[in-house]
Amino acid sequence: MQNKYQKPAGSYISFMSNKVKIYGGINLAQGIPGFNPPKELTNILSNIANDNIHQYAPGNGNNELLDLLLNKYKNEYPFSKDDFLITQGGTEALSLLYIYFNKIIPKPFSALAFDPVYESYKYLPGIFNTDFVPFSFENDFTINFEKLERICLDTNVKVIFLGSPGNPFGKIWSKDEMNFLIDLSKRLDIFIVLDAVYKELYFDEKPYIPLDQFNPNLFYTNSFSKLFSITGWRIGYLIAHQAHMQNIKSIHDYTGLCAPSILQQTIVEYLKEYNFGNEYVTNLRKRLKESYNHLSNELEKLGFEIPETKGGYFVWAKLPDKYPDGFKFAIDLYEEQKVAVIPGEHFSNNATNYIRFNIAREKSEVDEGISRIKRFFE
Repeated sequence: MQNKYQKPAGSYISFMSNKVKIYGGINLAQGIPGFNPPKELTNILSNIANDNIHQYAPGNGNNELLDLLLNKYKNEYPFSKDDFLITQGGTEALSLLYIYFNKIIPKPFSALAFDPVYESYKYLPGIFNTDFVPFSFENDFTINFEKLERICLDTNVKVIFLGSPGNPFGKIWSKDEMNFLIDLSKRLDIFIVLDAVYKELYFDEKPYIPLDQFNPNLFYTNSFSKLFSITGWRIGYLIAHQAHMQNIKSIHDYTGLCAPSILQQTIVEYLKEYNFGNEYVTNLRKRLKESYNHLSNELEKLGFEIPETKGGYFVWAKLPDKYPDGFKFAIDLYEEQKVAVIPGEHFSNNATNYIRFNIAREKSEVDEGISRIKRFFE
């Protein structure tokens, strides 16, 4: 008889969310939005489906889309169109960068990210036989910068991944913290990858992303996936300094080639006609904040501890003391109440008693999830 607590060899996120896809239930596991994309966006897709745009897009990306992005970021830094590359989602941008880093950085070197760690930051280095270093926040979720610099020197860190807001913990980095990292990257010759997928999904104050200080040590990735609730479209982009971008594009030619042409053109038409989706995104921020506050409050009533989050898709929650094993908790919760969540140990060896909850779901689904979790506790 198979042990129901047998841990998966691969991604816990796929493991738990696939349970819902196969057997049903409430998916608070995978970071998939439960919201429909903008109706205007899907209407555009329907209207242009018969146009002659079903072959390969330019490798760099749809020219109109590149122009729109260039115009969007022109006030943050004097980019050129050649500094941009359209990718198959933000995930391809991250993996493409790591292929490039693995090619140009002398070995051995390490990559670092902040614990708890998003899975791509954690597992990409291992795919390329390089070391990964998790770096823990202080108890108040600040950074001990002296310790960070010492770790970078001791383990030869040459790549730092950073999301703001983050995943699974939605910390928004202050301007002072960002400035220290930029200074560190220059002094120790470290590449910093700024993952901005959740940049616009803040609850109150917009995060500072240091594009005004762009330089050859900074790389920027983003995506339309979470912004417009179209994770299945796989349209993202990368910004890199001219010192690197041509070589990155050469790798892209043989790995990703191009993102889907019809979906790029659909996004172009939507961005032009609807002010970069401002109304949809503003409403999405409001819904995420409401879900975060609602779920956090209900979990705290059950004895969870919730470190405050400033944005993003998730509640990062410490289990009540009577549940020391987050993996066992997640399995039992799904078995008994069909609610899928992600054990914290997937993101950190120090988070075996934490759970990540996805808040990007309709209120009715979040409410039903809360009701089932309460029944599980009872």
